[in-house]
Amino acid sequence: MMILLLLTGLFFLITVKYRTKFQDSEPLTIKQAVLFITSMVILYVIKGSPIDLMGHLMFYVHGTTMVILVLLVPPLLILATPPWLWRSMLRVKPINAVFNLLTKPVIAVLVFNGLFSFYHIPIVFDQMMQNRFYQGGYLIVLFVAAVCMWWSLISPVPEYRPLSGIKKVAFLFVNGMLLTPACAMIIFADTPLYATYSDPEVWGRAMSLCVGSETFSNLNLSGPELFTSMPVLYDQRLGGVVMKIIQEIIYAVVLAQVFFEWYRKDQEESEKEVNQVLHPSPAK
Repeated sequence: MMILLLLTGLFFLITVKYRTKFQDSEPLTIKQAVLFITSMVILYVIKGSPIDLMGHLMFYVHGTTMVILVLLVPPLLILATPPWLWRSMLRVKPINAVFNLLTKPVIAVLVFNGLFSFYHIPIVFDQMMQNRFYQGGYLIVLFVAAVCMWWSLISPVPEYRPLSGIKKVAFLFVNGMLLTPACAMIIFADTPLYATYSDPEVWGRAMSLCVGSETFSNLNLSGPELFTSMPVLYDQRLGGVVMKIIQEIIYAVVLAQVFFEWYRKDQEESEKEVNQVLHPSPAK
């Protein structure tokens, strides 16, 4: 909570109080302020509230928060940050060089989906869930990769828009295809994949990171069985289904926005051509 409050205060200090110190700055809009606060609230709910603890008990909760973290929060933050602030950050040469590399569409889609799939390999996942530093560091890297991936679709800075029109549709399609194997592995597995939820000893160690106690190590129960009657395998399958559904909904919303934007531009160009034919400019 303190970290998010600090980030929120810093954001509004830069974009409101000290805005005039930046080149070509414009006033922060209500929409940008609302989007930023919304992203901070969502971050706190999924990482700072008891929901984060529930993610160590049930996989479907963890899967839900994971997909929201990488598919919903990044676009909100991108759109919440004023274009002039993006330009100010990208004027720093090292940042610009790294950012230009990581936001290249092919690199962005491969890095993000590769990191996402690697995280859900059972042995990797179980190690992450038992070490807060490994998990925290990895999620930060994955979040940055998600920002770079979303940048290709919704960049608010015209000179940094690598994709447009039909290319955005193809980019979304490829993203959806590359996320499918990880979700399919989770949904169609015949046995529980993650010892974090099925092995009481491993689950107890993971829980001790959240509550600072070894009490849970003495319970001969899995996470889902402690609070629900849902078998571990069904909890796992539900998590995979929820992850895929949320991903499809978010991508569908973005796809609709991309389509209507393309349609609007196409209509404007058609009307302009018709007007030129009906009302030609007088010869000089």
